[in-house]
Amino acid sequence: MTASTPAGDRQDLGGWLNQLRAGVLGANDGIVSTAGIVIGMAAATRSVPVILTAGLAGLASGALSMASGEYVSVSTQRDTEQALLEAERQHLSRDPEAALDELTQEYVDKGLSDGLARQVATELSAGDALAAHADAELHLDPEALTNPWEAALASIVSFAIGGLLPLLAIVLVPVSARIPVTFAAVVLALVLTGWVSARLGHAPAARATVRTVIGGALAMVATYALGSAFDL
Repeated sequence: MTASTPAGDRQDLGGWLNQLRAGVLGANDGIVSTAGIVIGMAAATRSVPVILTAGLAGLASGALSMASGEYVSVSTQRDTEQALLEAERQHLSRDPEAALDELTQEYVDKGLSDGLARQVATELSAGDALAAHADAELHLDPEALTNPWEAALASIVSFAIGGLLPLLAIVLVPVSARIPVTFAAVVLALVLTGWVSARLGHAPAARATVRTVIGGALAMVATYALGSAFDL
């Protein structure tokens, strides 16, 4: 049991980091998508109800789209994980000795001597053979498979939270300052999400932040130009 704990801890930590990264990216999408809509509408009309309606509609549809896409994606991943585990379970049932040899070789490949690798493989298999093989060969924990409902919930919540920032900025600020204040607020938020996502991915923070801000700024400029072509 103690031999498998570190791997379980790493999988739990990896799952948590993946959820956090997905949440940050979802918030980033919510910020950019909603900002594009409300800035485009603010360029076309001064009517707060119109801008608010468009922003809320975009926020709701975007959040639901993100959640459904994440649910489908993670469900597919979970189906694949379950299929791999079932294949491993059948292999263990049909030929346990061959499976034990494979597990032993896994530990030999990781640097253990033949005798110690055999001992480790035998002791782990005696406790929970499927968990031992899944960890060493598939890098999976049968008790901690990806959860599509958690992923969908994280996406819809993070997108909605991110989208609220430009929506509130555009409707609460006086008309003359709506667009510049919203633009500035969105850029600051994108700096934060870009920096956090870079840190989580162990990537250069400056480069990732600049990319995030440029992408969001271009989206706002494009929708502002499009909205300016109309007079509502």
